Amino acid sequence: MKAFFDDRQTAHAPENFIVSGTCRPNPEVPERAEILKAAAQEAGCRFEAPKEIGLGPIAAIHTAEYLTFLQNIHSRWSDIAGASAEVIPNIHPRSRSDSYPSSPVGQAGYHQADTACPIAEGTWLSAYWSAQSAIAGADHLLSGGPSAYVLCRPPGHHAYADQAGGFCFLNNSAIAAERLRKSGLRPAILDIDVHHGNGTQGIFYERGDVLTLSIHADPAHFYPFFWGHAAERGAGAGLGANLNLPLAMGSGDVPFLEALDAGLARVSMYGADVIVVALGLDASKDDPFQALTVTRDGFARIGARIAKTGKPVLLVQEGGYLSDTLGACLTATLSGYLGG
Repeated sequence: MKAFFDDRQTAHAPENFIVSGTCRPNPEVPERAEILKAAAQEAGCRFEAPKEIGLGPIAAIHTAEYLTFLQNIHSRWSDIAGASAEVIPNIHPRSRSDSYPSSPVGQAGYHQADTACPIAEGTWLSAYWSAQSAIAGADHLLSGGPSAYVLCRPPGHHAYADQAGGFCFLNNSAIAAERLRKSGLRPAILDIDVHHGNGTQGIFYERGDVLTLSIHADPAHFYPFFWGHAAERGAGAGLGANLNLPLAMGSGDVPFLEALDAGLARVSMYGADVIVVALGLDASKDDPFQALTVTRDGFARIGARIAKTGKPVLLVQEGGYLSDTLGACLTATLSGYLGG
């Protein structure tokens, strides 16, 4: 399987994030990329660096205002006397229609949805090349490739059109799906990260030309809390083009695979001819977030069932954090897919 990754994706090295009012070490560390790359190679992936396509495909999803913010905010923040080393907001607007501030502190609150997406010196560089890798994966499918794995780091599925959140800055899965759509395909985004893909849902919620599905831990008591509930079906032209399949905390292989079957049935009825898999591995029973209990064998079966759709598949890396089995879960998923 062809795979894409650029070494500049490790420049983003966040130190902290704030959760439950406590400052903790950030789990989205560069070491993740090293482990995942080795695991993908073990499954037979052949990596190459993406070509630089530029901002066009990224700006097809994200606003120019937001991209300007991401590129410049760290240097502007650093000019504030006494500012922290990383950009972390402390105030947020009540709605997207509130006044747009000129100060870096206000803009941080506007464009960062939570305290789990700190921006440091290398953040823009890594996010940009993560998106370029996703674009390269989409282009590989457009050139006739049956599948590809994209080691996107930082991940992307919590990023909205104009907001970062949950370790995510540019929505790689959405960028890839939109590029596929613009080339005449009918994409479905299947998100199997333990967290709901709220940014992806938000981007396409009022559109019917991209199907969005997410299998995740029930947000009633888990991030992102406000989104990911089963009643969210889309709106306007997108009504019925969004499907959330929340699982009870602690759910393992059987309920996850049952939800996957339901999601793939919707993919079929939608008439999708290409699948973008937002591939989170944090549903693992060994992941630090400890929300679901999927096993390595479960990940292999997930990969195999996706392969049996017979559709071109782009696997875009999302979450999955340091544990003794992080790499093994990716190898199992990709091996299951290739064997399926």
